[in-house]
This record gives sequence, C-alpha cells and structure tokens, in this order.
Amino acid sequence: MRILLVEDDVTLGSAVREQVVEDGHAVDWSRRLDEAGAGVRAVPYDLILLDLMLPDGQGLEFLRELRNGGSVTPVIILTARDKITDRIAGLNAGADDYLVKPFDLAELSARIAAVSRRYAGNPNPTITIGDMDIDLTARILLCAGRPVDLTAREWSLFEGLLQRPGAILSKGQLEDRLYAFGAEIESNTIEVHVSRLRKKLGHGAIETIRGVGYRMGGL
Repeated sequence: MRILLVEDDVTLGSAVREQVVEDGHAVDWSRRLDEAGAGVRAVPYDLILLDLMLPDGQGLEFLRELRNGGSVTPVIILTARDKITDRIAGLNAGADDYLVKPFDLAELSARIAAVSRRYAGNPNPTITIGDMDIDLTARILLCAGRPVDLTAREWSLFEGLLQRPGAILSKGQLEDRLYAFGAEIESNTIEVHVSRLRKKLGHGAIETIRGVGYRMGGL
C-alpha cells in the first residue's frame, strides 16, 4: 500500500516508517498538516496514519476536512490522548481505528492490515484462489499445500492485486503502491516483480493485459 504518515515526533515517526516499510508498504512522511494536505491532493493514498497534535494545527480538524471533502481514504489515529471521549471524537470525525501511544509496532502492522481488508471488502484474513491458500494476517501462502516465501514487496504487490479481484491495475498504480516519493524506480521494476511472482506461483497467477496493466488470475 501507499501510506501517508502524519507525525511530527522524529523518533516515533522514524520507528513507524521503518516498521511499515518492512511490511512492504511505501511511506511518505509529513511532519506538518500543510504538507499532508498537499500530499493527499497529489497522491491517492491507500491509508493515512494521523497524529492529532501537529505544529500547525489539529489532526482532528484535518480529518474532518478530508471527510467533508468526500475522501474515503482509511485513517488510523496515532495519539497520546487516551480518554474515552477523545476516542469517540476521533471515530465520530471519521477515523477507522485509534491507536494510543505508546503502542507496539507489531500491533500497528496488524491494525493496518485489518483496516485494509475491511476497505477491500473482505475482512476475512484467509483467502483461497485456485490451489492457493493465503493468510493475509500471518503472511502465509500455500500453493497446492506447499509453502511459498515472498519478499515484502512481492507481498505488497500480490496483496494489491488480491484486494481488487478482477480489476486491472496499471504499472503506475503498482509503482505507487510499492514506492514512496523520491524513490528511484527502474523502468522494468514492476515487470521484474511480476516475473518473480509467476515463477513462485505459476504463470497463470497474474495476467498481463497488454498495454493496460495486470490483474489476478484464476478468479
């Protein structure tokens, strides 16, 4: 996924970004709300991680503006405010989840995965496609009962196709999912990842729609 992190604490922001990148997602990090606003206007993010106290304003107002503007991008609030009234205010403003600092980074990964599954229309972490059994939470993939190891980026690309069954994702959409702003991307990067996935999953696992993009096969 392409994730926007809005957090002004350098130590926490660095830890969160490292964790999310290790999970195979692309992360753009904004330390101010004006930067975050510019980001959401330029990029169709899959998810936003939002602190409530930023140097130039309140994250809750930023969230309200997003929802009032019609944005349906999932938002997980990250904050030190732990009162029930604060949580209710965040959820009523349109947040999808609420995580109180300090939090375990593994729990953050699990919350991100859960919110992503809900928005993809399938809250069940276990999926079966043809001879593939996929546990999205544990990141376990079996092909004909045989375990298959995927790299973090291979997982992210594979999951992106799974979340849009039957849909064709362009090369640009897949690049946006895997890489943050400023990342150097080789022209054939997506083709390389798709080729490696096919070697591990079978050639028919991912279909190429010539001149358009890719979609999940066997659906």
